[in-house]
Amino acid sequence: MDTDTGCELLLRIDPFSRLVPEDIKSVAHRLEMVSFEPGRFVFRQDDPSQDALLVIVSGLVELLVTSERGEEAIVGYRKSGEFFGETVVLSGQSYPGSARAKEPLTCIRVGRDVVEELIRTHPDFSEFFTTLLAERMRRLYETIQSEQNDLFVGKHELPLFNKRVGEIMAHPVNCCRMTDQVSDVSLDMAHKGVGSSVVVNNTGRPVGILSRKNIVYHLVARQSHPVGDCRASQVMNDNFETIAPEAFVGQALAILTRQRQKYLLVIRDEKPAGMLTAKDFIKSRNMGNLTLLQDIRSHRTLDELAGVSGEVDGVLNALLIEGAGTSDTLEVMSGLLERLTRAVIRISEKQMADKGLGPPPVAYCWINMGSAARHEQTLRTDQDNGIIYADPDPKEHRAPGQIKAWFQTFADMVVQGLARCGFELCTGDVMASNPLWCRSVSQWKACINQWGGSFDPEDTRNMTIFLDFRPVWGNQSLADEVRETVFKILSQAEVSNHMLTRDDVTHEKPIGFMGHIRTEKSGPNKDQLNLKTHGLVHLINGIRIYAVNQEIKEVSTLGRLEALTRQGTFDKDTAEILRTGFETLMMFRIRTNVEKLAAGEVPDNYVHPGSMSRKQRELLKDALLAVGHMQKMITRDFNRAWIGFFSG
Repeated sequence: MDTDTGCELLLRIDPFSRLVPEDIKSVAHRLEMVSFEPGRFVFRQDDPSQDALLVIVSGLVELLVTSERGEEAIVGYRKSGEFFGETVVLSGQSYPGSARAKEPLTCIRVGRDVVEELIRTHPDFSEFFTTLLAERMRRLYETIQSEQNDLFVGKHELPLFNKRVGEIMAHPVNCCRMTDQVSDVSLDMAHKGVGSSVVVNNTGRPVGILSRKNIVYHLVARQSHPVGDCRASQVMNDNFETIAPEAFVGQALAILTRQRQKYLLVIRDEKPAGMLTAKDFIKSRNMGNLTLLQDIRSHRTLDELAGVSGEVDGVLNALLIEGAGTSDTLEVMSGLLERLTRAVIRISEKQMADKGLGPPPVAYCWINMGSAARHEQTLRTDQDNGIIYADPDPKEHRAPGQIKAWFQTFADMVVQGLARCGFELCTGDVMASNPLWCRSVSQWKACINQWGGSFDPEDTRNMTIFLDFRPVWGNQSLADEVRETVFKILSQAEVSNHMLTRDDVTHEKPIGFMGHIRTEKSGPNKDQLNLKTHGLVHLINGIRIYAVNQEIKEVSTLGRLEALTRQGTFDKDTAEILRTGFETLMMFRIRTNVEKLAAGEVPDNYVHPGSMSRKQRELLKDALLAVGHMQKMITRDFNRAWIGFFSG
C-alpha cells in the first residue's frame, strides 16, 4: 500500500479524522506497514508495550484476556478501519490483554512519538486520548470498587450505599400547619410516638421542622411565648436540609454527618415525602456505630467523650461493609471527626469558665489544617490545627498579653482533649498550643506577608500547610479575612506560587521505564509503594496550586477540582482522570490501612503491588499515570526558570 492510500485511510478514522491531510502527510514517512498471519499474536497479555497504535487496513483481530486461573476469553474484535493497542500507547504499561490475528491482518503502525507529537500540536486529537483514558480509568475503578465491596459484603446483599434514600426513609411524614397551636401539635406527636413534625404552608410546602427540643427550649426553658397561644411557626426551626428520594444513601449520610442538625427532610414535587435521621441508618444492617452522632452531641465531659471516641474506627468499617464509595467515606468520616473536635472545643470552653478564667476575651475561630481540613481524614491521625482570634478593641483597654495567655491556655486544653480522644499530637508541632499557630488577625496577616516574601524552605512549608485551613468552630468571618490576605499576597508574589510547585515538578515520576511501578528498593518496605507520598500528595499539591491561583476558597481536593472544572481551568476529561486517580489512590489507602489496623499493625500507607490482582495493578498504574499527568501540567503551566531556580 502506498503512502497516499495509507494517509487517506487514517483520515477516515477517529481521531485522525480530526486532522487535515497535511498533518498526516507530515508524519507519513514515520508510519510503518506490518502484517500478521492468522493465529499469530500481535502481542500477548503482560508483554511490554510496543509503544505503537495499530490501525487495521484489512483483516480481523481478536482481543483476549487470560484470567489468573489461566482461562482465556475473547472480549472483543477489531476490523478494518479500527485500531487497537490504544490503552498502553502513551502509558508504557504492559498489555492488559492479548491481540491475535483472526484473518490475514495488515496494519499501519503509528509510533508513540508520532502520537505524542500530534497530541502536543492538535488539541482535538489530544482530547480523544484524554477521553479514552478517563473512561477506561472510571470503568476499571468502578469494577474494582464493586469487587472489593463483594469481599466485605457478600454477593447476595445489596450494600446500603447502593440504595436510594426512598428505600430507607421513614414515611409518611407527620405534618402540621404554620397556624396550628403548639399544644395540639405536641399532643399529636406524643400520640403517634414521633419526635418532630414538619411545618407546611397553605400549599403544603415545608417551611420548618417543629421538634420536642424546640418546644422545650422556647416554651419551658425560655418561656418566650404563652403555651396556650403559641403557634408552630413561632418556635419551628426554619433552617433544615432537604434531599430527593432518588438520591443515593451515601449523599444523605454525608449531609447528616456534616451538618449539626438531626433531621433530613426528603422532598418529592416540593412536598414532604419522608424523613431521615441517624436512627434510619442504624436500623439498617451494620450501621449501629452511627449512635455516635447522638453520643457526641449528648456528652458533657471529656471523660465521656473519650469513652465513645474509640468507636469512630467502627464507623469506617461499617462504611466499607456497606459499599460506601471513596467520596462518601471521606465526607462521612470527616464530618464525624469534625463533630468530635467541636465537642472537645465546647467542653474546653466550659472548663475554662469553671476554672474561673472566664469566656473567650474576644471572638475567635478554631481552624483545622491538613487532611482534616481537606476532609480527607478517615482514621484519627495526628492533629493539625490553629486559632485565629480578633484583635482587641483599643477602646476596651484589654492587654494583648492577657488575651494571648487566655488563648494559649485554652489551646493547650483543647489539644490535650483531642489527644485523649485519639487524635495524636503533631510531631511537627503544627497545633494551636504552639504560639506560631495561635495568633490574632493582625498577627496572622503580618506572618503571611513574611512567608509570602521569603525564600526560606521552612516558610514555604508553613505557607503550604496554611493554604489548607477550614473553620471548625467560632467566628468564621475571622478566617475569611485572613484567607483574603493569603490570596492577596500570593497574587502579588508570583515567586510564592512557584515555590509551592517545586517539589512536584522535581519529584521522580511514580511510573518508571517499561511501565513498572517505582517501589522502595531497600529497607523494611522493600518492593512496596507509599500511596501517600508517591501518589496522593502530588495530586493534592497540584490541584491546590491551581485552586490558589484562581482564588478558590474550597479546600477539599475534590471540591477544588470541581470548582476548577466549572470555571474551565480543567476540561471535563482531564478532571475525570485526576478525580479517578485521586479516588483510586485514596480507596487503596483506606482499605489497606483498615486491614493493617485489624491485623494489629500500624497503618503506614504502604501497599505491595506484587500482592494485588492484575486488575488492581492496572488501576493503580492508571492512577499513578494521573500523578505524572499532573506533574507535566504544572511544568507546562508554571514558569520553568523559577522552577529551576528553586530546585537548584
